[in-house]
Amino acid sequence: MASPGETLANSLQIALCHFFFNIMGILLWYPIPFMRVPIRLARGLGNHTAKYRWFAALYLILCFLVMPVTVFGLSLAGWQVLVGVGVPIVVLIIFVIIVNVMQSRCPRYLPKLLRTWEFLPKPLHSMAPWDTAVTSMFGFCGTHCCCCCKRCKCCNKEDEEKVSRGSKKSLEMYDNPAMTRDEDYKGGR
Repeated sequence: MASPGETLANSLQIALCHFFFNIMGILLWYPIPFMRVPIRLARGLGNHTAKYRWFAALYLILCFLVMPVTVFGLSLAGWQVLVGVGVPIVVLIIFVIIVNVMQSRCPRYLPKLLRTWEFLPKPLHSMAPWDTAVTSMFGFCGTHCCCCCKRCKCCNKEDEEKVSRGSKKSLEMYDNPAMTRDEDYKGGR
């Protein structure tokens, strides 16, 4: 071990905590197929990130900076403020999750208004307006992530054609066989 003798017990305790935390996570989420929620969430996040490159940065900033600082700030204001702000947000998130599941599995039980999210303004149910705003604000283009795309000749039609021709092959090269087998199985039902 790379720990001095006097801190060996603490180091070993932390290492065992991490080890058992990971083992319990595997035992909790992996054995039963319908409980593999983290895999589906990771796949969804990966799909959004593949389609909208800026989404990964937004996710990291929101989840690891904005949300913790907000919860910390609300907790400093007192537990009544934290509960008063947090409970409505949690209830809204649970409502949206339930409606999304019902929209995909049993839409006939929902009122006509809630069968789709089309009644909401477009930025609340689609990432396309956000994509247009972010890419125009920061100067991203479809093939390069640089701010010079609008000023230089790096994004001409030949480059776009090369990328579109090679994109299917490059996607197949990094495809995870275990995940595609799972999707093929679902599609065969």
